[in-house]
Amino acid sequence: MKLTIVIAILLFATQVFAQEAASLRKTSHTYKTVGDLKIQADVYRPADDRKRPVVVWIHGGALILGNRSGVPKNLLDLCQNEGYALVSIDYRLAPEAKLPEIVGDVEDALSWIRGDGAKAAKLDPERMIVGGGSAGGYLTLTAGFRAKPRPTALVVYWGYGDVDGDWYTKPSEFYRKQRPLVSKDDAMKAVGGKVLTGSETDFDAKGRGQYYLYLRQNGLWTNEVTGFDPKKDRDQLTPYCPVRNVTKDYPPTIFVHGTEDTDVPYSLSADMAAELTKHKVTHELVTVKGAGHGLSGGSKKLVDEADAKALAFIRMQMNEKR
Repeated sequence: MKLTIVIAILLFATQVFAQEAASLRKTSHTYKTVGDLKIQADVYRPADDRKRPVVVWIHGGALILGNRSGVPKNLLDLCQNEGYALVSIDYRLAPEAKLPEIVGDVEDALSWIRGDGAKAAKLDPERMIVGGGSAGGYLTLTAGFRAKPRPTALVVYWGYGDVDGDWYTKPSEFYRKQRPLVSKDDAMKAVGGKVLTGSETDFDAKGRGQYYLYLRQNGLWTNEVTGFDPKKDRDQLTPYCPVRNVTKDYPPTIFVHGTEDTDVPYSLSADMAAELTKHKVTHELVTVKGAGHGLSGGSKKLVDEADAKALAFIRMQMNEKR
């Protein structure tokens, strides 16, 4: 597997990204400043002053790469057709920032949407659905128990509910077989400098993709990205593992995942769904047979059906909140 393909998978490549929907106006806002780093969100909304329900998008990229510009076109089209606003957020990236800081950024972004952002961009935070793909799906699930108040609902594309399972803490046989082993020296060339959000013009996505491969090939993702040792620090990682924090108050959730996902195993969505069943939380697990990460390789019919179910879920949850 070529490195460029790996990077594309990490960046939610099966979706068609849109720079800006024709009838939606995009504005950029700084929701948080850390030192001299401005962390921003893009708001896409109709050009009027009416308060709009909100779909929040959290990008993927293994928490190592990606940025807020990668908005799925299907969600922008939905927002355009239904009159919603879409807010796509940046967050600080690993390994320069660690998981607690990254999750803190997401919490602060949602707080901004409920406060200053609602005023600046005319948003209705009482109807706020959060969604994301891959690592963005993980952050979406994390928002389901850490954000206060909780989002109206969650839409999780090929996400995961733990950061310390064998799939992340042991060497990935898939990545060891599909790519030549990346040396530590090559892996570290693109990381270790200033803290980044991925929106920088000189952002080295290819180099950071090498770093990701190195981590997966050696089972080091959890150590390097979270800052915790998964063997010694399970209790410290529990506050960042959605699958261990589900209660009856968890938001309604839809999961979309392919059965042949070699990057994020399908079982991780199934495990989250099982926890929601146990706690009687409204949810749906949309299984796309034969599809890989990002639904790559799945039949168009099944992928279209999964997409339609996710969008219908958003409409239903927004209407129920009226």
